[in-house]
Amino acid sequence: MNSTLKYKNFIATIKYSEEDEAFIGKIEGINSVVSFEGQSVQELKDAFRDAVEDYLDFCKRKGITDIRKTYNGVLNIRIPSEIHSRVAMYARSQGTSINAFIRDSIERKLEYAH
Repeated sequence: MNSTLKYKNFIATIKYSEEDEAFIGKIEGINSVVSFEGQSVQELKDAFRDAVEDYLDFCKRKGITDIRKTYNGVLNIRIPSEIHSRVAMYARSQGTSINAFIRDSIERKLEYAH
């Protein structure tokens, strides 16, 4: 089973709870904790859609306009020193910075993901 669900540009991570004998989901990328569950895949999908709609309704009622988690744009990654060296050398050879190289690489990867 895929470990994520998507609905209206929201993503949920999914885990199976043996104790509860149910799928447990959590909406990611928002400033609230919204979880849901289902005993079957269809129940889980329905519960996810309901959870997203409930969250959107809640935000609307409360006047919350920032419905997504905000990120500050700073990302600290850990990579092997050999890759770090290769990235630095390649960026330098292209007349760019490591940050610009990584940002461009991530943007290209995300373009292909859609």
